Amino acid sequence: MDVAGKKILIAGGAGFIGTNLAIALAGRGARLRLTTHQKAPQVEIDGAETVQADLRLPEHCARVVEGMDYVFLCAAHTSGAAVIRATPLVHVTPNVLINTLMLEAAHRAKVAKFCFISSGAAYPPTDDRPVSEGEMFDGDPHSVYYAAGWMKRYAEILCRTYAEKIAEPMATIVIRPSNVYGPYDKFDFAVSHVTAALVRRVIERHRPLEVWGTGGDVRDLIYVDDFIEGLLAAFAVDEPFLALNLCSGKGYSVRQILKQILYVDGYDDADVRYDPSRPSTIPVRLMDNSAARRLVGFEARTSLADGLRRTIAWYKAHHVGDRGRPARS
Repeated sequence: MDVAGKKILIAGGAGFIGTNLAIALAGRGARLRLTTHQKAPQVEIDGAETVQADLRLPEHCARVVEGMDYVFLCAAHTSGAAVIRATPLVHVTPNVLINTLMLEAAHRAKVAKFCFISSGAAYPPTDDRPVSEGEMFDGDPHSVYYAAGWMKRYAEILCRTYAEKIAEPMATIVIRPSNVYGPYDKFDFAVSHVTAALVRRVIERHRPLEVWGTGGDVRDLIYVDDFIEGLLAAFAVDEPFLALNLCSGKGYSVRQILKQILYVDGYDDADVRYDPSRPSTIPVRLMDNSAARRLVGFEARTSLADGLRRTIAWYKAHHVGDRGRPARS
C-alpha cells in the first residue's frame, strides 16, 4: 500500500508503538496527525500535526478523525504486572471508551481503513504451545488478564462488526502483537514491561539486581522495527477484516533475556536476585507466526542480541544518568 500523501491519524502518537509508527510513516511520505494526551511527543516529525485530545470524550474523537484516510489506534491505558494484579479493572473503563468512541468516530468520518492494536494477552492459555489466530475465543483469557483480555476481545468484535456486519462497512484490521521492545519504550519501573525494566536495571548497574518472579516465565519478543514492518505489510492487505499475530515465533525465558542484556552491556559481575514473591503474570505465552508468513511474507529479522544492543544504545543516548559501560559490539 502506497501511503505517500495519505492523511493518517495515529491515536497515541506519543507512545511507544505510536512514535515508531509515526517515524516509519513519515519516511514513506504520509501526512500525519498525532494525538497526545498527558505525554508530550517523543520526537519531532516535520510536517506532522499534533493534537492534544482526551479520547474518552466523543467530541475529541470526532475532531481528530475528521478528514483522515486511515486511522491507527495505538492509544491505550497500560501498566505493568504489579498494577494488573492489584487492580484488574484499571484497563477496562478507559480503554473501552477509547476503543468504542474512536471506531464510531472513524466510521462517521468515512475513514477508509482502521487499525486496532490488540494484545496476545487476550488469548486463552495454551501452556507451552504457540497460539494461533483462530483460537482467540476458545476459552477465557488467563485469570491475570481476564478483565483486560475481554476488553481487547470486545474491541476486536467491534472491528469485525464495522467491517462485515453493517450496511456501510469500514475496513478494519486487528493486530495481535507479542512482547514488543525497543527505542521509545516505557522505562518507568511503575509501568514498564519486563524487557524495558531489565534494560534499565542493567544500564543503571543495580546492585543487587532484583528480578520479579523466578525468571522462568517465557515470552515471545519482537523488536519494534520488525513489528512496524509487519504492521504496515498487514495493513496493506486488501481484505475488509483481518486479525493477525505479529511475533517472532520464538520464546525466551526472563533468565535468558537478562543474560543477553548483561552480556551486551558488559555487566559481568551483576548480583542477580530473583524474588518469587513479587508479581509476574503467566508462566508461558507463545504465539504462532505462520499466518503472517503466509499472508504477507513477514518474518522478524532482528535477533534478540541485536535488538537489545540497539535498545541499550538508544536508552543511553536519550536518558540522563547512564552509569553503564559501553555495550559490546
